[in-house]
Amino acid sequence: MIMKLPHALGLGLALGLSGLPVWAQDSAQNSTVEQLQQQLLQLRRQFEETQRQQSAQIEALQRQIEALQVKPPVEATAPAPAAAAPPAHPAPVADAAPAQAAIQTWTPAQPIPVMRSGQDYLNLSFKMLATAGLSTSTEAGEEIELGHHDPAGRGFTLQAAEIALDGAVDPYFRGFGNICMSVDPDGETHVDLGEVYLLTTALPANLQVKAGLFLAEFGRQNQQHAYQWDFVDQPIILNRLLGPHSLRDPGARLSWLIPTPFYTELMLGVFHGQGHSAFSFRSHDYDGTHGRTSLERELHGPGDLLYVPRITSSFDLSDTQTLVAGASGGFGPNNSGADADSQIYGLDLYWKWKPVHAEHGFPFLAWQSEGLYRRYEAGADSERDMPSEDLDDWGFYSQIMWGFKRRWVAGLRGEWADGNTGAWDASDRFRGERIRFSPNLTCYPTAFSKIRLQYNLDDGDRFGTEHSVWLQGEFLLGSHGAHKF
Repeated sequence: MIMKLPHALGLGLALGLSGLPVWAQDSAQNSTVEQLQQQLLQLRRQFEETQRQQSAQIEALQRQIEALQVKPPVEATAPAPAAAAPPAHPAPVADAAPAQAAIQTWTPAQPIPVMRSGQDYLNLSFKMLATAGLSTSTEAGEEIELGHHDPAGRGFTLQAAEIALDGAVDPYFRGFGNICMSVDPDGETHVDLGEVYLLTTALPANLQVKAGLFLAEFGRQNQQHAYQWDFVDQPIILNRLLGPHSLRDPGARLSWLIPTPFYTELMLGVFHGQGHSAFSFRSHDYDGTHGRTSLERELHGPGDLLYVPRITSSFDLSDTQTLVAGASGGFGPNNSGADADSQIYGLDLYWKWKPVHAEHGFPFLAWQSEGLYRRYEAGADSERDMPSEDLDDWGFYSQIMWGFKRRWVAGLRGEWADGNTGAWDASDRFRGERIRFSPNLTCYPTAFSKIRLQYNLDDGDRFGTEHSVWLQGEFLLGSHGAHKF
């Protein structure tokens, strides 16, 4: 027995050593797979960035051609180079580049460059959006069109005038800012800092940070400025739950491009959660407390902040069809009570068809829908004899856009919003059942301008049935990046 034990130990040791190469091979294989997955994700992000840049280049070149066709130059000059959207990390320019740039002719389609060592740039643009219209409602701006950038009622409305700046700060950051101006029905001009934020471009592990004042990434339309909307006005359910100014606040957002076979991005925004653009949360404006006396709820800790998570995924159904699905949330305190909170949930879908050989993006067919639900914990108000209650609101909008011919887009939107009964319903213009149907027709003479005609059929508990017709116009000076898909 004593003699057999060393033989057994030797046999076990031999078997163990023989297994080491197999284990090492498996470990190396797993490491190789992880490296290939990381390379695949990096190539996917680079490919998407290249697509965005090429789209911007094609758009800028088309605008330059159209501008020259509309107003040919008086004197024959050498053709200007195509205006291209600079990459996120521009490559160093050769010494001869400044001398060559000095003799190039600048066109309005190009960004205004502010160079430092040939690597930095600044895009500068000015946009104006205005509407003229008629409505059977004498108080359309108070009862029907509740958004800050919606038509203010019969007659003329300057919906927005915007100065926008964006560009590369350095190889690690991009910056964006815009100043918004509007005129109310009394003729007073309002100037608002719309967004100003910094965006990282070189974080590892597919991470990205956004910090500053910006529109929360809740759903699809809340992230868009008024000139990017497909319709003249903001959907009813977005006005009701996210507020007339949309959900916008100082804060930061962390996003992660999840390593999945299809595009998936997970985001978490953390905001201050106070002010007129945090409508369902710590806001004092626009009956945001639903009739209650608005309390001064200060920021004492993380529990007083506003949290906005979002996940979105994109699927290529075929060579001509793409589906984008997303889910969002908003969680934070409100000013109606010392311990009152608000929760908002949203789902969104976007589908687009475009043929492989589309000309300048036409024809196309796009369908977009969003559904939202809010639970608002309204605190008791002894001064106004109002009990504590939970106010639930829900609704959706669904729209389809048909680019049937180059420069021409027809659209149709249907909406519905409702909620449970509350103590303040009789005087609360942001509650009660409402429906709206809106067909429209948009013409884009060039990439610098837009003309839109829209009809609204509105029906609500507070005002009955109303009809409105709006004619909207837009122009653009300067440069702007490619729109989000």
